[in-house]
Amino acid sequence: MSHNSELDTLAREIVRQHSHLALQANPLQRLPMDLTALPTLLTATMTQAVYAACCALDFIDADAQCVASAWQRQSERSGHFDANAWPTDPQDFGQLKSTLQRATNDSGFDSFAPCPHQLGLYAVLPDATWVGRMARAGVPTVQLRFKSDDPGAIKREVQAAVQAVQGTGALLFINDHWQAAIEAGAYGVHLGQEDLQSAELEPIRAADLRLGVSSHGYAEMLRAAAVQPSYIALGAVYATTLKRMATPPQGPARLKMYATLLRNTPTVAIGGIDAARLPEVLVSGVGSVAVVRALVAADAPEAQVTSLQAMFTCRTPHRLAE
Repeated sequence: MSHNSELDTLAREIVRQHSHLALQANPLQRLPMDLTALPTLLTATMTQAVYAACCALDFIDADAQCVASAWQRQSERSGHFDANAWPTDPQDFGQLKSTLQRATNDSGFDSFAPCPHQLGLYAVLPDATWVGRMARAGVPTVQLRFKSDDPGAIKREVQAAVQAVQGTGALLFINDHWQAAIEAGAYGVHLGQEDLQSAELEPIRAADLRLGVSSHGYAEMLRAAAVQPSYIALGAVYATTLKRMATPPQGPARLKMYATLLRNTPTVAIGGIDAARLPEVLVSGVGSVAVVRALVAADAPEAQVTSLQAMFTCRTPHRLAE
């Protein structure tokens, strides 16, 4: 069998076994004719086949590289290659392995302060008024996503949000504005991938604030895990009109794989999730689900909170442990 024929056979089997992870129909048709010409630094036949299959399954290049490398480690560890065994063990993802080991070590001084593994319903809200309203309605985790270029307005809104959750038991994260969050004494900060490059993480850690980081696939999960955050957000699960995304919606099938891989880390699913989609998302095993329009655009937000909370309560114990 020629090298290209062997590659094609392996790649096709991987695609057939995992076609549910594709974002478009007919992934087999997206395998290139000459797999040896793919632009990858991976050289082993098996890893080249995995990379080609991941590209056909609509994973971006960086994620395809991550999965191919992890599959190689998995095969070396187990002693054989299994096209059906999509890698979901943290130890096969290199950087993720060492991060999780340090994070679970009692002496992990460089980790961010921990947060509950199950953050539950997580409301992302536009201002302090909404934060207080949803905290009083019983939402366990809230985030202030306040958009402004005015430092004074930001400082006032963050302080108001911190005051709004007092006495409610709600955990308050501040999106982006880490300096104001430290000064006001918020519970935590949430940063996007781009913010990891500009934010000063050490003051956040030193202030004992929790840190949540966004991710949109394997490569960004590894990048987020490298700073040992309190939780990692996974998305966008579905299409959302609230912000322009650089990556396509990941879908519930991929979400389940991501949540399984990050089972030792608190996770938050986000992106286009509403009451109709929440049960499907909860099956993935994520510890928390973020909602935006499902509450802010609801006719009766407090009643909607009760309805969504009930779905979390109905989640069975074996699903939480998956």
